[in-house]
Amino acid sequence: MNLSKYLRAVSIVAIGAAVAFFSEVPAQAAPKKGGILNFVVPDEPPSWDGHRETTFALIHPFAPFYSLLIKVNPENPSSPTDFVCDLCTGMPTPADGGKTYTFKIKQGVKFHDGTPLTAHDIVASFNKIIFPPEGTTSARVAYFVMVESVSAPDDHTVVFKLKYPSGAFIPALATPFNFIYSKAKLAGDIRWYEKNVMGSGPFKFAGREAGAYVRGERNKDFHVAGQPYLDGFEAIFSNKQAVQVQAIRGDRAAIQFRGFPPKSTEDLVNALGKDITVQESDWNCVLLFTPNHKKKPFDDVRVRRALTLAVDRWGGSQSLSRIAIVRAVGGVAFPGHPLAAAKAELEQLPGYWPDINKSRAEAKRLLQEAGVPGLKFELSNRAVDQPYTIVGTWLIDQWRQIGVTVEQKMEPTGPFYARLRSADFDVTVDFNCQSVINPLLDIGKFLSEDIGNESYGAYVDRDLDKMFEAMNRTSDEAEQRKLMRQFEKRVLDEQGHSFVTLWWNRIIPHRSYVKGWKISPSHYLNQDLANVWLDK
Repeated sequence: MNLSKYLRAVSIVAIGAAVAFFSEVPAQAAPKKGGILNFVVPDEPPSWDGHRETTFALIHPFAPFYSLLIKVNPENPSSPTDFVCDLCTGMPTPADGGKTYTFKIKQGVKFHDGTPLTAHDIVASFNKIIFPPEGTTSARVAYFVMVESVSAPDDHTVVFKLKYPSGAFIPALATPFNFIYSKAKLAGDIRWYEKNVMGSGPFKFAGREAGAYVRGERNKDFHVAGQPYLDGFEAIFSNKQAVQVQAIRGDRAAIQFRGFPPKSTEDLVNALGKDITVQESDWNCVLLFTPNHKKKPFDDVRVRRALTLAVDRWGGSQSLSRIAIVRAVGGVAFPGHPLAAAKAELEQLPGYWPDINKSRAEAKRLLQEAGVPGLKFELSNRAVDQPYTIVGTWLIDQWRQIGVTVEQKMEPTGPFYARLRSADFDVTVDFNCQSVINPLLDIGKFLSEDIGNESYGAYVDRDLDKMFEAMNRTSDEAEQRKLMRQFEKRVLDEQGHSFVTLWWNRIIPHRSYVKGWKISPSHYLNQDLANVWLDK
């Protein structure tokens, strides 16, 4: 399927989902104002800085406090190409051969403290994201490798200059973590937003209790007329899936935006009938496992390849999809996308061979050859039920079958991220969860550690970095696909940098009185709650 056909197919799926979801709502139904939306968040974020973090635990409770320059269309969030202005007045036409984008900014927008938001705040925010000062972390530097500069010639104009034309630029701008911060706050302390909130979004920060909740109240001065519809929201933290399900069943919460496994969804449907609505989507999110290249014996590519050869992904897809939020077998690119590997291509890679017995025999041979036939190590993992614990436990059983003994170390999100960022692990469960489907940028996860800030394997691979840049510099789809296969083979086979387990499947059962929210292929998208309302 070529890209244009793929995009049409995505639209058809999205329309179908929308029809199914809204079939009970009269065509003339208008949003109702008022009410508090209670929702469950399965984890707490390491910090409150969207530019630094990569987790839903940050987006779900904090995105409603911020505006973006552009965002996915909330009425069509499944589309990888449908973007609309948030703070700008119109989507620009690129100039200078596709290398200059000029955005006009809405006038009269205010931060929650009453100070005006201008183009200079947007420039300061994107400079922090694209060119982070020493001592700060930006998780999305690799998304903007094509950007040369960002400037504001006046209070209401922002200009992005690119090094070369790139179709990946606009999707990168729409990333929901690109919160627009106050230039004055950043000038006072570049890390101020790690522990504080002050945006211009549909809701104002109204309080937080560690381990319990984050609350927001309606921003009466929001820059979109008539929105938001809700009086406020309460994000309730609970990392236990059973508690989350019971919260919805008992109507203490209306929704959990990350997703539930099939069994929990079935239980809610059986218990609540018409009072529960289910939305489902493929998910641009995948669990990986990543060896630490600076620790022995994982500095030996034979050992790394043995670990992936042990894993039966085809069988795992059948069994795990019944109990966990994982399903599709794929390589480094979102399955089904024109740039993703077909099944026949995947089956050429170690860990995807159709004959698992042959694969595991090769894994044992490699371990013997590397001098570690009875390998033992610790698997670092995140203490989140779905799907981390389940997939981690499954991996340990896969490795047991080639004679490898593994102890799983589960930690809460904060310590888990700290361990990732300090490379203090043998092998870690890792993840690549992106927002807008854009494989050309999404694979930035696998770049060298000094280029991709989300790369945790402690390796530098300049050949791989060059492939990434070449893919982003060509507009030829066939050439992009050819380079993607080379990139994939280098990551998953030749160098064994990091390994894909299974791609996720997003299932959201929610109270039927929640209206205006549409599922997307990412748990990061469409979460500012501006267009959500309660039909009760």
